[in-house]
Amino acid sequence: MAIVPQINNFVKQLKKNKGNRKNWKRYAKGLLWFSLGGILGFFFFISFLYIIYQKTHIDKAYEGVIVNGVDFSGRNYNEIKGYFDNKNSVVRKTTITITSPQSVATLSASQIDFGYDAPLLANQAISIGRSDNILSNMSLMYQAYTQNVSLPASYHFSDLKFEKIIAPLVAQTNIETLDPLFNFENNKVVTIREGKDGQKVDEVELRKQVMSLLQGAIQLDTPEYITIAVPLEKIPAEIASDKADSMGIKEEIASGTSLFHGSIENRAFNINLAASRLNGTLIKPGETFSFDKTVGDISSLNGYKQAYVIQNGKTVLGDGGGVCQVSTTLFRAALNAGLPIVERNAHAYRVGYYEQDSGPGIDAAIYTPNVDLKFKNDTKNHILIQSFVDLDNQRITFTLYGTKDNREVSISKPVILSESPAPEPSFQDDPTLPKGEVKQVDFAAAGAKVYFTRNVKKDGKTIISERFDSNYRPWQAVYMRGTK
Repeated sequence: MAIVPQINNFVKQLKKNKGNRKNWKRYAKGLLWFSLGGILGFFFFISFLYIIYQKTHIDKAYEGVIVNGVDFSGRNYNEIKGYFDNKNSVVRKTTITITSPQSVATLSASQIDFGYDAPLLANQAISIGRSDNILSNMSLMYQAYTQNVSLPASYHFSDLKFEKIIAPLVAQTNIETLDPLFNFENNKVVTIREGKDGQKVDEVELRKQVMSLLQGAIQLDTPEYITIAVPLEKIPAEIASDKADSMGIKEEIASGTSLFHGSIENRAFNINLAASRLNGTLIKPGETFSFDKTVGDISSLNGYKQAYVIQNGKTVLGDGGGVCQVSTTLFRAALNAGLPIVERNAHAYRVGYYEQDSGPGIDAAIYTPNVDLKFKNDTKNHILIQSFVDLDNQRITFTLYGTKDNREVSISKPVILSESPAPEPSFQDDPTLPKGEVKQVDFAAAGAKVYFTRNVKKDGKTIISERFDSNYRPWQAVYMRGTK
């Protein structure tokens, strides 16, 4: 039958293909082992090169390592550090003079410890390709060798020393804005002083400029002598006419008074001076008024004279004696206005001046800059402070102007809880008085624990209910004996 030869041919073909598959498998196996051998050989070759390369660069930067544009291939730590140390030794003599319309400051690179961070830069250069990751190391070595690896410069700089050097310049250059001052006359606000713009040193920009100039100078081989103008920020003052139109000052809202009978001439002078510096002050809606900040430095540098003050338990001559009379009077005006009292400090002892027209306990001590009188304008309009000192009758008055908002203020009379007697009088020598003359400067005061209360209602609702306590220690009369 014809079918038998066809079957025989098919069987022969199968046997032939089977032989070919065996040959192909043998070929594939041979190729695989050859490839693996080649890969292993290449790996061992690369490893050998890697080890040899490492050995030839022990403690040295690899080829192609560049720092701040300088090629340090094959250089060791000391060579790299020495290069930057040498640059630092030159730039140390570079000086920068900073000028402002009010002052001048000069600094050198050495004074502010400016220079390359030589140890850091040397460490960074040596550490390229020396991590714990071998593959990463190989990659960085190859990259450095073929394309270079560039590191930026790193600098050291003492910000603290920089600030200390420029501090006098900043203090003399900074000018606070001078706000306009106003008076309330004939039922309207009038300007008594226009505002004046202030200025401030832009310390952030100044620091940037100094750093940039020194970084440029360090690239050179000779010291530089540079002069720059200090960058200033203008602080615009408020415009008086615009301010007056929007302040909402329409009427008197409260006042406070006190007497200072018996004050020496210098004490009366200081009272008048401090009060004048508060006259015309504006308190913005929501602003907390600070007596210390508004009056400023209370010293002879600001025109104050010496009068008797209490210092370390003794009556001595000191700048600004009597200014507490001013703070006490303004405290009373703020109380009567129903304004929130943020900070009030009682005196250590009962001062006779403050009880000439009042019971004890309605006083407010100040001692710049730590002891302050603060109160808040919680109305919707500005409050204008006006002062008046009657030197003939020795009376000081503060009047607050604004817009009334239906506040009702009730202040109790002071309640004395307990009293203790005053000590025996004290006599102290005074070289400014003629010999034989005796002058009493402090009066005996019994110690006392005193309080008074204040309640403030607005539209029938209580908004403030508080108690002010004072704990006065006994105080002796003090007499000054002339020794001049």
